[in-house]
Amino acid sequence: MDEISFKIFNSVKELPSLWDAVAQSNVFLQKPYLTVLEKSAPVNMECFYIGIFEKSTLIGVSLAQYLDLNKLESFGERDKSFKIALRNFIFKNFASHTLFLGNNMITGQNGYVFSKEIAFECISEILLQSADEITKYFKQKGVKIHLVSFKDFYENCSVELKKYRFKETYEFNTQPNMIFYLDANWKSAEDYINALSKKYRDQYKRAHKKFDGIVVKNLLFEEVILHENTIYDLYHYVAKNAPFNTFFLAKNHFSTLKGQCGNRFQIFGYFLNEKLVGFHTLLLNDETLETYFLGYDETIQKENMLYLNMLYNMTEYGIENGFKRIIFGRTALEIKSSIGAKPVNMSGFIFHNNKLINRFMAKIFKQLEPELNWQQRHPFK
Repeated sequence: MDEISFKIFNSVKELPSLWDAVAQSNVFLQKPYLTVLEKSAPVNMECFYIGIFEKSTLIGVSLAQYLDLNKLESFGERDKSFKIALRNFIFKNFASHTLFLGNNMITGQNGYVFSKEIAFECISEILLQSADEITKYFKQKGVKIHLVSFKDFYENCSVELKKYRFKETYEFNTQPNMIFYLDANWKSAEDYINALSKKYRDQYKRAHKKFDGIVVKNLLFEEVILHENTIYDLYHYVAKNAPFNTFFLAKNHFSTLKGQCGNRFQIFGYFLNEKLVGFHTLLLNDETLETYFLGYDETIQKENMLYLNMLYNMTEYGIENGFKRIIFGRTALEIKSSIGAKPVNMSGFIFHNNKLINRFMAKIFKQLEPELNWQQRHPFK
């Protein structure tokens, strides 16, 4: 560890020139995407970029995000229960200043990447030390960080991290990440449909029939600009009705993303009678296809099975473009499993800077976590 150091940057312009070479395996840690966060992050978010050096050579990059939950219009309006009201009260009063090491806007292990093999003991030190340094930075500005969360580790990593400094930190498991591992033999949508059992082939046909009359279009940058307000309204409707939210995207997020990332960011518009009624987005991340945000008009979604058709379209895009896996993220587990995605457990680590509250972290967290009842589907023959 003696020769390993880190430096925290507040702006993408300051990043070392080798940054993207080190981050080449992960689009979410490269400058174009980080620039998007800088130019169009959620209103309540501030990003920090961590460069990790061996002597003076950059060997790792990492991302941290500060969220001010006081600036949030709502935590999500779908559920109205005492438990939810209690959770919202706790968040407002005891967790409104939260620091995430990792990316709170996407599911998956996207918090750091190294250009060479590095010991987990070293990684755990760097993560905790950078969290300390950012916490101090806010303290000097008169802001007290309540919660610090280290986000989304696959099991093999969390097991290793727990051997070192994370031993004392509360580990939490939230909903699994739905990942679709695509069969290497599938070359077309036809191959995928043929692999489905009769029940799920029928589901596919039924959804396709309902889809009649909707035109799907891969939007160019100019078209994203043209439809920006509608895209935002469709996104905002879905986000607002999610069970829980810690941010809302900026209005110019999608056009900024398209402008910065070009073809590595795909945004598909769904048009009915030439009116935009839905959209979904994809990020091309090496051999992984990452699903990003989507939005739809609720009336059309019910009538035309829009959401399910979007999932099929994402799957077809992944197959036809030779991706190995599609990351579908954490919501709507059952419907995602019905198209072929499988649950993969991920965990995170969290602590509260108030020592008394931190002692009861396990109890508090279990109270806040929504109950998870869902049935995994097995759609293949």
